[in-house]
Amino acid sequence: MIYLDHAATTPLAEQAAASMQPYFSKDYANASAFYEFGEKSREAVEHARGIIARSLRANPKEIYFTAGGSESDNWALKGTAEAYKQYGRHIITTQIEHHAVLNTCHYLEKQGYEVTYLPVDAQGFVRLPELEKAIRPDTILISVMFANNEIGTMEPIAQIGRIARRHSIIFHTDAVQAYAQVPVDVNFYHIDLLSASGHKFYGPKGTGFLYIRDGVRTASFIHGGGQEMGRRAGTENVPGIAGIGAAAELAMRKMSERIYRETRLRDYLIHEIASRIPGAWLNGDRYARLPNNVNFSFEGIEGETLLLLLDAKDICASAASACSTGSAEPSHVLTAIGRDEKLAFGSLRMTLGEATTAEDVRTAADAVAESVKLLREVAEYEQQ
Repeated sequence: MIYLDHAATTPLAEQAAASMQPYFSKDYANASAFYEFGEKSREAVEHARGIIARSLRANPKEIYFTAGGSESDNWALKGTAEAYKQYGRHIITTQIEHHAVLNTCHYLEKQGYEVTYLPVDAQGFVRLPELEKAIRPDTILISVMFANNEIGTMEPIAQIGRIARRHSIIFHTDAVQAYAQVPVDVNFYHIDLLSASGHKFYGPKGTGFLYIRDGVRTASFIHGGGQEMGRRAGTENVPGIAGIGAAAELAMRKMSERIYRETRLRDYLIHEIASRIPGAWLNGDRYARLPNNVNFSFEGIEGETLLLLLDAKDICASAASACSTGSAEPSHVLTAIGRDEKLAFGSLRMTLGEATTAEDVRTAADAVAESVKLLREVAEYEQQ
């Protein structure tokens, strides 16, 4: 099997799995317990918090563990909206955000907030003059994803952060696809809130974190006990936290090597598809994109049928975000960058990973070329 859907999820790293094992049975104590038996659990939680803080150039007290990226996004938006509502009820985001942000914004609109959904250009970039123009006296939050989960385009986060800072507006970024894939320094990028998810970088599912810059107020998302410095109630998922910490540590150690290797494989795959398949449209910017992301739309084919043909060849890929699989609507990201409905439905996303080899990429390129050719021939025959 050739697995090319790492944007959907990644396998659990052996080091992460090993770090989790003691806390399932041997060292099972509650991390909030007062007695000595709970000390190992507390140490595991704080060790992981320190690893993630260092990876962001942040302070450990600014890292809050969650159950994943969707919770982190929800907390960032709802918590900020609640905490700053006396200053205004206007939020700015983009049309290409993950549904964890978009649907949270729709919820907030029903609560009396106003949301501006910025358009993007043909490569998926936010236009900075339009962002600046959208700012109002009552704007309290700007939320722009670090890198798009479908097309891989990396937004001008540093410039957006500077604009937000200049206007004294809280800046949140959904970094679920970017964290541990590319370097992220919250100070350089002027980030106030950042969401991430463990299973996107070889950590366990059901884990994530929210970075909250010291001094930024957010209402608690889950009420109950005093865990996570009193801001997120619930008994700590010690095995999961140990696992996400180990995965983050491993990712930071291997990042430079992985970026170099995956970028070369990505560029080779893009070149092969673009040069061998007429009517292939690359989605997202050619260079300012995630190192592992390849996304094409093909004229005259249907993306889900292409996936079935690739699956028959033991190649796992996707047509869009895993969260929107099965939707009767075309990708909101592809329509936002100007793809018509037919091209949007004819898309293919392949995302490379740690175990992807040059041979895998060559095999995938051949399989895509053969499958697109076959589908077009069948469509032409049916039209006769």
